[in-house]
Amino acid sequence: MTATSFNPIQMQQTALTSANQPLTLKQGQVFQGTIKQLYPDQMAEIQVGHQKFIAKLEVPLKAGDAHFFQVTGTSPQTELKVVTGPMVQTASQGQQINQLLESMNLPKTPEMQQLLAHFMKEQLPISKEQLMQAEMWLKALPEGVTKMDALLAIQKMVEFKMPMTNDVFQALMSGQKTNGMNSVMENFTQLLTKDIALPENLKQNLMQQVQAIAKPFEVETGGLVLAKSIQILTSNEASMSDKIQAMNMLKDAGILPQKATLQNWSSLSDIKSVQPNQLQQAGQVIQTILTAQPDNTKQLVDQLKSWTANQSLLTDEQKQSLNQLIDRFTQLPATKQTLEIFAKQMQEQLIKAFAENSSERLFTQDANALSVKDHLLSLLKHEVTSPIQNEAFMRNLMKNSVESPQSMIQQIVTQADAHVQNSMDSKAMEHALKTVLKNLGVSYEAALSNKSADLQQIAHQLKPQLHTLLQETHVTPQLKEAAEMLMARMNGMQLASGENGHQHQLIMQVPLEFFGKKMDATLQWNGRMKEDGKIDANYARILFYLQMESMKETVIDMQVQNRVVTVTVFNENNDILALAEPLKAALKIGLAEKEYQLSGVFIKQFEKAQPEKKPVVEQQEEHSGVDFRI
Repeated sequence: MTATSFNPIQMQQTALTSANQPLTLKQGQVFQGTIKQLYPDQMAEIQVGHQKFIAKLEVPLKAGDAHFFQVTGTSPQTELKVVTGPMVQTASQGQQINQLLESMNLPKTPEMQQLLAHFMKEQLPISKEQLMQAEMWLKALPEGVTKMDALLAIQKMVEFKMPMTNDVFQALMSGQKTNGMNSVMENFTQLLTKDIALPENLKQNLMQQVQAIAKPFEVETGGLVLAKSIQILTSNEASMSDKIQAMNMLKDAGILPQKATLQNWSSLSDIKSVQPNQLQQAGQVIQTILTAQPDNTKQLVDQLKSWTANQSLLTDEQKQSLNQLIDRFTQLPATKQTLEIFAKQMQEQLIKAFAENSSERLFTQDANALSVKDHLLSLLKHEVTSPIQNEAFMRNLMKNSVESPQSMIQQIVTQADAHVQNSMDSKAMEHALKTVLKNLGVSYEAALSNKSADLQQIAHQLKPQLHTLLQETHVTPQLKEAAEMLMARMNGMQLASGENGHQHQLIMQVPLEFFGKKMDATLQWNGRMKEDGKIDANYARILFYLQMESMKETVIDMQVQNRVVTVTVFNENNDILALAEPLKAALKIGLAEKEYQLSGVFIKQFEKAQPEKKPVVEQQEEHSGVDFRI
């Protein structure tokens, strides 16, 4: 890739860091500085890059001269000794570097010279120990890694005072990559599948997470299979055979109890009690009715009408029908028997309504972040279920459905898959990204500090489970290495992200797989923070690096200036010009809804003037067409 890369933005970030952050010196560091002004008692004002500070010199010097200095003390004041004589303006950089190498007794290797040249150019202080460690890394770079990438990683470590350890260096190197996340995930998954030494519980949890990442729409597909199964069970036209197959499928997935029959599959006999003021899931509506006291029906009716009015996953017609049912109940004498009949009628109506709405509201959630399938499961399970439990039910349902020999079940799965594929839009893509990032658990450490965090959900994420795996004694060297590579990728995202004054940078690498097609997606967001600490949505630069099976390498450069958006798409395929044209109008309308103005969309090929080593892409069968609309 030569049109855009991480490097230009990272260099901009470095300049901003140098200008915005105060210079902090540590004992033993070496830097190039210029004496700007002399003061009594051998004190002097030293300029390093754009920064100035006051320090005490070991020997008197002349104002205006440039030297290499070494920090000999920091408390109570900064003390410096001169490492080299005055830097003559006519001297070449090579001569200056040689002088420094001799003064500090450093090896005159090409790697050490490159390091000194880089840090001289960036005007950053670095210690002898850091130089020696960095030289070792430069000498042992793996194939496909450029020295410039390594220098930028080392610079970030020094600049942000990170530990000079191999783990941090490898993580930063991984964080700079824009491809290969899918292959890292695939290698780890293959080794994990074959492993027979790990504890079964840990292996199953890890397999569940890698599958969740590999199939971001499986839960939604399962929701459609669930809804269709319920529609068959409640239909007067479905055959007895189809109803039995649908019921048995839900039993095998653990959604219906094993004792369920066609007559009592929605029985309320095992209903659980509900806590007051927790009316969120539809199942809680039924629980509230059944546990209500007959003399407290007015408060119950108010609760039910409020819940119905605020339920965004129901249509106006369905809400009206529910309200009519509630009104009919108020006209009856309040007894335990009438409450039970009312609960049964509400349950039947809600099950039917949510099952009908599953297709139209596939990627939609209500105000409580609950989906149609969440409400359906709560109505069938008769208890409050967590998102993790619901996802497990849906994945189990899909596993059993796909493996089922019954043609009717296979038809349901095929229809559900087709519907999800035809529903791909911006909401679907947002859902996929959120699902993958949540299951990766890249920033789970930060989530742990949140008092309201769901610890059970965090524990199921991939990264904390990788930590557990790496602590295991019965892990093969191959699996451990694969886990460390995956961990380095995740840590690299965190280390590459961060704040520099008012500037903020975010890096995300997302392995995506849609309907058999794999894609590496890397997002780099650069923006600024407002005085209140919130992101300024008026200005940003967002780069999407995509590796797709059909379109291959694609980069989208989106720049936002005062809410005016310019989009440039880099790709070698000329055919996308015609494909992109009809999508511009939709993009313009979508941005306008968010109060942004589209300035233009430009399609370009990658520049050829400065070729770089292309990323290694595995050879695959030829594909035709475009992967996804951008």
